[in-house]
Amino acid sequence: MEKTVMIYASVDGQTLKICNRLKEVFEKDNQDISLFSIEDFNEEISGYDRLILGASIRYGVHDKKVIDFINSNKEQLDAIKTAFFSVNLVARKSEKNKADTNPYVIKFFKSIDWTPTMVEVFAGRLDYKKYPFFDRIMIQFIMWMTKGPTNSDADIEYTNWDRVTEFGHRLKEL
Repeated sequence: MEKTVMIYASVDGQTLKICNRLKEVFEKDNQDISLFSIEDFNEEISGYDRLILGASIRYGVHDKKVIDFINSNKEQLDAIKTAFFSVNLVARKSEKNKADTNPYVIKFFKSIDWTPTMVEVFAGRLDYKKYPFFDRIMIQFIMWMTKGPTNSDADIEYTNWDRVTEFGHRLKEL
């Protein structure tokens, strides 16, 4: 049986929530999958047949730990099947919810030297009440600029869970 590891970097928890849904898809078919935050992963990548890396966006960039992880482990990542998914609010727009149309994902892959086997993009969750003051103000400003919701009571989950589940099925076949 193939061994899969899923590693994530999440700011507000939506990326972890998506990882847990993907994990359920694997476990439903009795497939082995381990889940780690990027801070807690200290295993040998070569011990796995498949690696899934999920990362969220904050202020237009993926977590530096994700970039450092890729740069430090490129050779091992290139030796196995890999997948990457990004979670960001701009993906709430249908014209920006694919890997080749999402500006953050395009920019991310131009900045690193790694090409995963599979790439996906998911819209995240907007929950103003959860954000610290500065983040709330900045995110409201960004949403105002992009014609998104700015009501400070807004709590909108944009994630398309059917797409997440479908991605999980494709990952199992990777």
